[in-house]
Amino acid sequence: MKNASAKQLWGDYLDKHLEYAFVPEPRVDHFGDTEAIANDCLKLVLKGKKRATTHSLLGLQYRKNPLPKIGDFTIITNWQGEARCIIRTVAVRLKPFFSISASYAKLEGEGDGSLEYWKKSHWEYYSRELEPYGRVPNESMIVVCEVFEKVFER
Repeated sequence: MKNASAKQLWGDYLDKHLEYAFVPEPRVDHFGDTEAIANDCLKLVLKGKKRATTHSLLGLQYRKNPLPKIGDFTIITNWQGEARCIIRTVAVRLKPFFSISASYAKLEGEGDGSLEYWKKSHWEYYSRELEPYGRVPNESMIVVCEVFEKVFER
């Protein structure tokens, strides 16, 4: 793990949870593609309001990122790369964009928590994410719905 603050946070977590000493090294990441999104989403996770995130399957494939799986740990940083908390994936579902429910949108905890806000903000994000690959989002594209729990924070 190259990020020193993430390494320290993971070490602090393992001091209290030795049962995870041999799990694969957690991913270190922030949410979104802008400083405002990354820092806002981090605050929502720390408050316990954000408990899910949604990846575009195409975006993961183009970046050669693996699908999240149940039990994965992720160290969440702010935009500057400072590790602030650890989350653990508790559910993963692949669904078409059009099938996202209001209850799932609320789990993401962003904006006003509505499905309308979720669709608008994610459509904008997926548009930015896929543009370098010459792709655009569509209603039937597959998204990866990841539900998580915050297991540790500093």
